[in-house]
Amino acid sequence: MSLQHATVPVISGPNGAPDGKTRGRHGRGKYDHMANRESAFIEITPEVLLKAYACGIFPMAESADDPSLYWIEPEMRGIIPLDRFHLPGRLARTVRSDRFTVMVNRDFDGVLDGCADPQPGRQRTWINARIRMLYRKLYERRHCHSIEVYDSDALVGGLYGVSLGRAFFGESMFHRARDASKVALVHLIARLRAGGFKLLDTHFITQHLKTFGATEVQRRQYHKLLADALVGEGDFAVFPLATPLPGDVAVARAAARSK
Repeated sequence: MSLQHATVPVISGPNGAPDGKTRGRHGRGKYDHMANRESAFIEITPEVLLKAYACGIFPMAESADDPSLYWIEPEMRGIIPLDRFHLPGRLARTVRSDRFTVMVNRDFDGVLDGCADPQPGRQRTWINARIRMLYRKLYERRHCHSIEVYDSDALVGGLYGVSLGRAFFGESMFHRARDASKVALVHLIARLRAGGFKLLDTHFITQHLKTFGATEVQRRQYHKLLADALVGEGDFAVFPLATPLPGDVAVARAAARSK
């Protein structure tokens, strides 16, 4: 099926969400346009969703209570260059300490719940019922992954995103304990680098992400990076999924300088 048959319009704007993944009413550029609500109940399949990602487009909802979805293609795209990830020293020490236990694909729904919860500076969420359903189906097809951070048995942070080829599209992250989402990001970077991935797409960037080396690229440049990353397959399971990755290994992989 071509993207034109997905029946939800593309919204193209110069600006991104101010908090990175709020993507609600106040998260779009001033030149964006709302899609027609008549498209709200048209089916979007996981296959259409993957095709959209391959075209450089991703969906968003206006709010958790709004059933509509809209395609977004920012003029400026946020990425974290995997070979230039910046790992602050204090965070490296936290990861190495193994204060937190980090798991993969253990509680995808719990991570979705955490990402949908209000966060400091983010009282609204864009994760509606259709988003949950679609990404759950991608998870079942092994195209969506979650990284969970635990303090004892409590889920205190994590992130999730879409894997396609050698590209990973970060969707959202959350924390309930200091540094928990940052620890998840370090473990994600380590896994992507070890697994041969070439692109980490954050959709938008924030001051928070900039501290890790996130930058913006223009749409045309992004499409070149995406096309290159869609050749071949990254190995998200390069490290065992069922056992925690030691923090010192995660730091070594995430912070290693490219030769």
